[in-house]
Amino acid sequence: MSTIATPPRATVRLQFHAGFTLDDAVPLVPYFANLGISHVYASPVLKARPGSTHGYDIVDHGQVNPELGGELALRRLVDALHAAGLGLILDIVPNHMGVGGSDNAWWLDVLEWGRQSRFAGFFDIDWEPPDRSLQNKLLAPFLGAPYGEVLASGDLALDFNAATGRFHVRYFEHWFPIAPQHYTHVLRAAGDPALEDLAQHFGRIGLHLRDRGAAREAADEGARQLRALAGTPVIAAILAAFDAREDEGRDRLHRLLERQHYRLAWWRAAADEINWRRFFDITSLAGLRVEVPAVFDAIHALVFRLYAEGVIDGVRIDHVDGLADPRGYCRKLHRSMQALRPDLTPLIWVEKILAPFEALRTDWQVAGSTGYDFMDEASGVLHDPAGEAPLTALWVGETHRPAEFDTEAREARRQILRDNLSSELNATAAALKRVAMRDLTTRDFTLTALRRALTEVLVHFPVYRLYVAGTGRSADDKRILDWALAGARRTVRATELPLLDLLDGWLGGEALRSLPPALRRERLAAAVRFQQLSAPTAAKSVEDTAFYRYGRLISRNEVGSDPARFAVTPQSFHGSARARAKNFPASLLATATHDHKRGEDCRARLAVLSELPEAWATAVHRWMRLNATLRRDIAGGPAPGPSAQLMLYQTLVSAWPLGLSPQDEAGVQAFLERVADWQLKALREAKRRTDWAVPNTEYETACRDFLFACMAPDRPSHLRQDIADFAARIALPGAVNGLAQLVLRCAAPGIPDLYQGTEFWDLSLVDPDNRRPVDWAARVQALTEAGDPAALMPQWQDGRVKQAILHRALALRQARPAVFAEGDYLPLTVEGPQAAHVLAFARRHRGDCAIAIVTRLPASLLGEAPLPLVPAAEWRGTELVLPPSTATRAWCEVLTGAGFEASGDRLPVAELLSRLPVALLEGV
Repeated sequence: MSTIATPPRATVRLQFHAGFTLDDAVPLVPYFANLGISHVYASPVLKARPGSTHGYDIVDHGQVNPELGGELALRRLVDALHAAGLGLILDIVPNHMGVGGSDNAWWLDVLEWGRQSRFAGFFDIDWEPPDRSLQNKLLAPFLGAPYGEVLASGDLALDFNAATGRFHVRYFEHWFPIAPQHYTHVLRAAGDPALEDLAQHFGRIGLHLRDRGAAREAADEGARQLRALAGTPVIAAILAAFDAREDEGRDRLHRLLERQHYRLAWWRAAADEINWRRFFDITSLAGLRVEVPAVFDAIHALVFRLYAEGVIDGVRIDHVDGLADPRGYCRKLHRSMQALRPDLTPLIWVEKILAPFEALRTDWQVAGSTGYDFMDEASGVLHDPAGEAPLTALWVGETHRPAEFDTEAREARRQILRDNLSSELNATAAALKRVAMRDLTTRDFTLTALRRALTEVLVHFPVYRLYVAGTGRSADDKRILDWALAGARRTVRATELPLLDLLDGWLGGEALRSLPPALRRERLAAAVRFQQLSAPTAAKSVEDTAFYRYGRLISRNEVGSDPARFAVTPQSFHGSARARAKNFPASLLATATHDHKRGEDCRARLAVLSELPEAWATAVHRWMRLNATLRRDIAGGPAPGPSAQLMLYQTLVSAWPLGLSPQDEAGVQAFLERVADWQLKALREAKRRTDWAVPNTEYETACRDFLFACMAPDRPSHLRQDIADFAARIALPGAVNGLAQLVLRCAAPGIPDLYQGTEFWDLSLVDPDNRRPVDWAARVQALTEAGDPAALMPQWQDGRVKQAILHRALALRQARPAVFAEGDYLPLTVEGPQAAHVLAFARRHRGDCAIAIVTRLPASLLGEAPLPLVPAAEWRGTELVLPPSTATRAWCEVLTGAGFEASGDRLPVAELLSRLPVALLEGV
């Protein structure tokens, strides 16, 4: 198989699942090549939980998912990619695996053998938690009701696997293996003397558990004998003896389960008692200890083989902040990949959420992030700062909620730590308590006090995590922890203020190398626990809770964004771009992802509200008044509440499909069903009056009924028409924003990443809406017919103009690779009356130059324009100032083919943006 050594020019993210397999992508390879894509960026393709639509619940790192076609299908896709000159980047998941069920061999082995399992160290399990009932056991909270109820129901049943000769307890799709040394109890329950020798054989396994090899050999021999009994009355008698539908069988089954290496429990027990690390609060995903060499080797073996063979060209690391030591992991991964292909620089991208003031660490040896930071910047710079105050007043006035997002975020953090991550908080506090017990001056600080102090630090924590490792704490980490500690000092109990100083020292403030080995290990373990708790706390409380509570302008409630930062100034955008050009020129640039809260063009349309706050407020006041009688009074207050209602209106106008007539009953109903699905998720994620754990169906039904009632076609208020009209009003400037966002992604430092299908307008909502099947045939046909993007402007609503601009922008990148891969980033000055409405920059490399110009804040300039194009008269007197070294050159606008001659050091914006709201120039 050939080697693709060319660095990525542009990527396309594809979501693979049973409905869209690796073979399904093969016919699309010519399309991607023609579009200008250099690499397919694949969702995880290793074997995942059956039916997985995302692939992050991997159950076997050793094989390509059979549901996707297996390794042969992967190779067929790669052969097609290589034949077209393309490569493959693979999303990998080192942080966690799918557990529960019956398909993760590592997990089942741990359940069967406990601490003696060869995989016991693979998962992040605390075998000696404060809860002594879980000593040498792991909590298995996979039951749908309290254990006693489930046992009495008969849904727990002893089962026999004829193929392996092993017993397990079955609970729907879940298997809970019986430890081989306890088969003696299973066999004797049948009352058959002929089984006594075999029962004694299994009983002796308990004497050999320290000799793992001997114990397994004995278990395998016993299983071989049991396989010979498959299908016989003997097995049937054994299973009948443990039938939980009978009193005696139920008691026998319970006593058998109590002997196992796990304790079955109701799923709700996980929040308070679980003694193993999960991915966030998802009990079906168990954390892996990739910092352990054997684990690292096991989960990367197939990936490394595929990399060594040239099947894949790079990797994207999912949730890098979940790892014990992200820096150490990334550097080890880099070394491993470098050793496999010494001729290439390893391509590694990390999924990392960065605060506005935070930068990706430069010593990780990665190409960059997956682009959430750019997604925030590109969207934020299209928002008008002048809209912040009036939209804040509208939000507070209608909802009586806090004006500041940070207030909502802190409230959400307290709730998440209390209700969702309580067990993880307990485990971290216990790790700190072990540190405290090492010193006579600190041992009297109680576990409860440590937990309270720890909570306050996490409530005020401004980023996902620190990166304290064996070498200690960096200056950046110190600043972040100082920030959190300062906030905690305002809210912690006065008696526990001394604990904050101790936490400062324990979390890397004191040099670890100066400590005795045992204390050093405990300090580092506590720091790791803290860091692996702060990341899910941030994700669950901010992105998955506060984002659904705070609705001042939900285009800023996006993964990677901080809703407290209403807009990004051009100066800030330029500063971030220059830093990226210097430190991470190969970072991915995303504006849509499989994880986004709303599509890139939904956000672009919502940004227009920052320019029209008064008009929006007037509309909202009218709609709230007209719909007041449709709200249902139930326990807890009217449904929906005002905050949910205000976010609903934003969703309706931002996602209203282009070209959808309010009179198209079938089309409107299909759209409303999508909105209803979004609304249900939003209400549950907000966790105020309903949630995923305990759905309030009365409230949810009332909110759904409200949506369909207010949009009913026969209402005298004609609200449906009003909503559609407002959506149309912001659709034109929204489209200008969408094209601006596209050109920024294609020209800024980094590698533009296209999320599947978003080469047309992306008015999707949160997943699974943004993972709907893509109409590839329409996109292939459109590209085949594509010509001058400006000629497609009259039909702008069909999305072909967006694709055509992308096509030509990527062609420019292909024609001038050094300019975009290595070029400097130069912010350009625009002068004249409409200078604030233009954002421009140059990319320059050794005298070669390209310039990007986009329209910004277009609503006030469009007037009655029929197209998403500012009339030329509005640009009168506004000019682009060229870089001094290029002032005398001629230019070609590559999107339309138009030529320009600079007048001195200036180009008139009216000419540059006469046919499209964006422009890309190259020197000729």
